[in-house]
Amino acid sequence: MPNTARWAATLTLTAAAVCGPLGGSALATPAHATQTAETRTVTSQAHATSAHATSAHATPALAPSGLYAPSALVLTTGHGETAATVTPERAVTLNCAPTPSGTHPAAYDACAELRAVNGDFDALTLRDGALCTRQFDPVVVTVQGVWRGKRVAYERTFANECVKNSYGTSFFAF
Repeated sequence: MPNTARWAATLTLTAAAVCGPLGGSALATPAHATQTAETRTVTSQAHATSAHATSAHATPALAPSGLYAPSALVLTTGHGETAATVTPERAVTLNCAPTPSGTHPAAYDACAELRAVNGDFDALTLRDGALCTRQFDPVVVTVQGVWRGKRVAYERTFANECVKNSYGTSFFAF
């Protein structure tokens, strides 16, 4: 059951992170764009039978909102040794394109860290001067979503909260 809850939370937060910005005026298609889409559809169907061509009509497609690959991540954390056995205690969203946003407490810094290591979560290393106890209270972090247009799924277990927060400067600190 905890794994089902994790997937439900991940899917819900990913959908909100990816689809959230597409509301209101972002969904509206200007009249000239709709007309252009219809013109292209009719032109591309000119070789079809006349009955099919006359019944065809264009459905306006959503135009890309920019020339960037999407980067929307859902990060979860919970106490335990593996994601399969842990109930998520906290989840945040992180959108890095076109501008940093989401529920991550330091979205701008977290996105900058990820860009610096080209999205390689394992390349985020222990911060210099971090002092943590050797107490073993494992914390699992999962990352699900899309980074620069590619699907990512990542899991990492840290010895305790202090160690988790010491990696990078802000990505795992949520």
